[in-house]
Amino acid sequence: MNRLGKGLLVAALVGVVAMAFRVSWNALRDVATATGADSTAATLYPFVVDGLMALALVATLVLTGDARRFALRVLAAYTLASLVLNYVHGLVPELHDEVVDWGRLADWDPANWALVLLATSLPVGSIYFGSDLVAKVLHHRPIEHTPSTPNQDETAETYVNRSTADLGESTPAPITPAPAPVALPAGPVVSLVKSTDRPPVGAVAAESTRPRRATGRVPAVARSTRPARTPDELLTEAREVAADWSDRELTAEGIRRAVHTSPAKARVLRDTLRAERAAGSGEAAA
Repeated sequence: MNRLGKGLLVAALVGVVAMAFRVSWNALRDVATATGADSTAATLYPFVVDGLMALALVATLVLTGDARRFALRVLAAYTLASLVLNYVHGLVPELHDEVVDWGRLADWDPANWALVLLATSLPVGSIYFGSDLVAKVLHHRPIEHTPSTPNQDETAETYVNRSTADLGESTPAPITPAPAPVALPAGPVVSLVKSTDRPPVGAVAAESTRPRRATGRVPAVARSTRPARTPDELLTEAREVAADWSDRELTAEGIRRAVHTSPAKARVLRDTLRAERAAGSGEAAA
């Protein structure tokens, strides 16, 4: 709609509202007169009711959140009150001729009391609610929207249009064939990694089948104090120890424990002693 069309629409709306106010003004003035208002007060009474309705309507267009809901409640309450008073004015013809009793709006007493209370409380409510609405409008701070650049708008729109599946998938990188290994000349391989005796913190030492060589001299405390014995000395000591042994007790393990030697030497001593016993048994039999 162009500017001229909007202007005509607003002018028509103002005309309709003005005519509706004139109709409502007549009824509200007669009701105010019936409740004891003088001529001046009765003339201003319609502005108190219908004027606050217009103020609440403007406030709903400006305010937001809880303040806007409060303005809507005020607008609804005063619209309903104006409707009730206009309805009563239509039901009581005496209000038109100003011959009704002062303070009498209905024949039934409870209804009359309720209508009088409604008519007389609207001016007080206009003072309270009108002041509150004006204060809310004056203290209202509209949210400032930062203008976005065309590039930002395009980026946001592109991101929204992309689906979750598109975001999760990506184009695979091209596979580049690995170059063929270059043949190295035969020769000794020199390790460039510096070996350390102690592994780094948190590392687990791998098991190796190769025997671990000594990295230094054996301390003097760890060395054996017994001097090295010759084979003849070992044989003599084994003869003395196994002199009372039977052939069944004459084993390599027993000799090893008795003379404290290696298993290999203990087997040699066992075979020698058994050979001597066999030779001695043969001579005795002869």
